[in-house]
Amino acid sequence: MRTERKLTRRLDRVFARLDREPERPAHIDVPRMSRHRAVLFSSTLAFYLAIVWAVITTSWLVRLDWRVMFFRPYQQWPGIHAFLDYYVVLGQRGPTAVMVAAWLGWRSWRQHTVRPLLTLAASLLLLNITVGAAKLGMGRLGPHYATVIGSNEMGLGGDIFPSGHTANAVVTWGILAYLASTARARRWLSALSAITSLGVGLTTVYLGTHWLSDVLLGWAAGLLILLALPWFEPLISRAENALFALRDRLRARWRRTAPVPAAPLAPVALQPLAKAAEPAVPTREPVTSARGSRPPVHLAPGPHTTRSERTPVTPAGSRRPPHADRLPRGASQAARP
Repeated sequence: MRTERKLTRRLDRVFARLDREPERPAHIDVPRMSRHRAVLFSSTLAFYLAIVWAVITTSWLVRLDWRVMFFRPYQQWPGIHAFLDYYVVLGQRGPTAVMVAAWLGWRSWRQHTVRPLLTLAASLLLLNITVGAAKLGMGRLGPHYATVIGSNEMGLGGDIFPSGHTANAVVTWGILAYLASTARARRWLSALSAITSLGVGLTTVYLGTHWLSDVLLGWAAGLLILLALPWFEPLISRAENALFALRDRLRARWRRTAPVPAAPLAPVALQPLAKAAEPAVPTREPVTSARGSRPPVHLAPGPHTTRSERTPVTPAGSRRPPHADRLPRGASQAARP
């Protein structure tokens, strides 16, 4: 009983906290491209270009990549291999996009706006275009497919530079901090997304699927997308208005084509009709069980006696046909010859 009461109280607190969030907020704080954000974007872009230049020129960063690869972290600490195999899923695009989209979908329904879902869609589209183009353009091979020791493995048809897992973790979990409604929530979610993306990137290095420079470029690529989102806010706002206008048109069209229900008929007071003159029906006498009380219809009118009072009428003589050799009763029988 105590456990059920505690659970009920906790659920009541959760729902009470959810009810505090206003429906259809009058003002949504949309991030702008401020001077501070512009400086961060420029710095991150410079870091991105520096990583690419360091790898192309086969600098000290490429030598560091080979040293980490020969260190083989998955052999140094094999006990955490099973856990990190599951943890790296936090950087896969499919599962993370579904989880974050479910949360943002509930928030969109709660606030009667589609901006969170449109922002997520815009960030994932930018991620696929920019990171995909960089992967295919530089064509770097991964550590498991390296051919020449000490080389940068560029232009050989690979697709691991920058790290897609790391960039996806930065964008997918960072979008929650970008869409936070309060400054405190934004700070906490920013720290959480940074730790998660950092862990995903180092996990790929531990498993040997990425170079260390791949992870550094993936962090920079994801952060560039988050910092550039305010430039796409006007486009997101226009898309939201277009969706709402389309919804209103579809509703109006559906209302025009929907069958109009028939108006209910007013109740009519029924008045009793005057009885029409009915033809007189001859009444019959009640039938009684006694036969003697009913006069026979086939007899002529007049006084009649009942059958029991009549004298029996017997026919004269015998009913048998006459025979010559027979004598009537009572007569003496003559001697036969």
